[in-house]
Amino acid sequence: MSKPIVRGNKIHFTSLGCARNLVDTEVMLGMVLKAGYELTGDETEADFLVINTCGFLESARQEALDTLDVLFKEKKKNAKIVVTGCMVQKHSSVLKGAFPEIHYMLGPGDVEKILEALDSGSEGESITSARSYLQWGEVPRRLSTPSHFAYLKIAEGCAKRCSFCIIPTIKGPLKSKSEEQVIKEFRSLLSQGVFEIILIAQDLGDFGKERKEKGALERLLREMLKEKGDFWIRLLYLYPDEISDELIQIMKGDGRLLPYLDMPIQHINSDILKAMRRKTNREHIITTYEKLRSQIPHSVIRTSLMVGFPGETDSQFEELVQFVKDYPLDNIGVFQFSLEKEAHAAKLPDHISDEVKRKRYEKLMKTQMGVVRKINQKYIGKSLEVMVEGYHPDSEFLMRGRFYGQCPEIDGQVIINDSRHVKEFGRLHQVTITDVIDYDLIGASTPAKPKKKTSPLAMVHE
Repeated sequence: MSKPIVRGNKIHFTSLGCARNLVDTEVMLGMVLKAGYELTGDETEADFLVINTCGFLESARQEALDTLDVLFKEKKKNAKIVVTGCMVQKHSSVLKGAFPEIHYMLGPGDVEKILEALDSGSEGESITSARSYLQWGEVPRRLSTPSHFAYLKIAEGCAKRCSFCIIPTIKGPLKSKSEEQVIKEFRSLLSQGVFEIILIAQDLGDFGKERKEKGALERLLREMLKEKGDFWIRLLYLYPDEISDELIQIMKGDGRLLPYLDMPIQHINSDILKAMRRKTNREHIITTYEKLRSQIPHSVIRTSLMVGFPGETDSQFEELVQFVKDYPLDNIGVFQFSLEKEAHAAKLPDHISDEVKRKRYEKLMKTQMGVVRKINQKYIGKSLEVMVEGYHPDSEFLMRGRFYGQCPEIDGQVIINDSRHVKEFGRLHQVTITDVIDYDLIGASTPAKPKKKTSPLAMVHE
């Protein structure tokens, strides 16, 4: 066990990429704080700077290099920089070539060696074959999110082999935590006063499948919902083929499991989906969509779509545009196909030019914006339970928050222009929606309504 540092112990963290990376960063935070280091938000005064990188796409790798460039320019003379995460696993030579002064590098599966990296008197690295990290036992973790929400990683790696994706080669095969470990962490977060717990994995629906467990996610959710009290559970991410009838019934039966689904679709044309090696097709996606809309009318569906996949024709793209019009989705992240040399799709014929990809991206985004504006109109006049999170960055006279259909950091928000009934941040308040601006809702706080046990859809009041 490392002995506490008494001098030169200020440390600064930068976490890039997904929420799973953020959880790893929070584990490192917990370990260094327990060892006596002092956290600082000012990189210029830090004695150690740790950057947790993402290596999923070229743009993510460039972000890491750009961030390192800034840190090296702004750090004080003798400060040491430690680089961790996915980019280290696959591109350590690139990092060392660009920044030979890096003090230490840790692979994404070597999070618990952070104290060794900081204590090392010489430059070094620990990049083992462990390509991803899952917290076990009593490893300390320090939350970096606001106190009312936190991420809970239940699995790492990926069992799928989508042709455009290199996550399995970066993060390795699927590894799930035990149900016992997840419940232990869930209870720990609740005991810390966390209200919204966001379950994350590359695909939540694959939880436990490497152990040949059937219905493991549904069983886990039922166990979590046995806990007493008010809280929110949010699910990120569930592929269309993983949304079971049982899951829908659980969501219908307990409003604490939010009627919000991040359901990556990628495309709607069955031939493109087959080329992407997705385990679904147009008919199945539409069936799942219609089932969610009919059985959970207030469900909010988010998805990701890709344009410019190799071989995508004009008619296949227009089919995607028409799908967005015919089957309205509450939130969409649109991505242009990114060529990753290690992905199978890199070897496919008929790659699309950057210009065509850009035009398709712009058209799909414009189409979706029209859909979102229409969808959001339905909230005008309704009273929503809104988690009020703080003042709006543009004005101290406005507050901001989220209702159940808005996930932190990726969706829109509720802008509160009359906050007289807001008592404190990090708590639910009633807000009547009066207007919309693109992805954001605008409303006024109202007196709290009496608590009553009703259906989960009571989160939205006429």
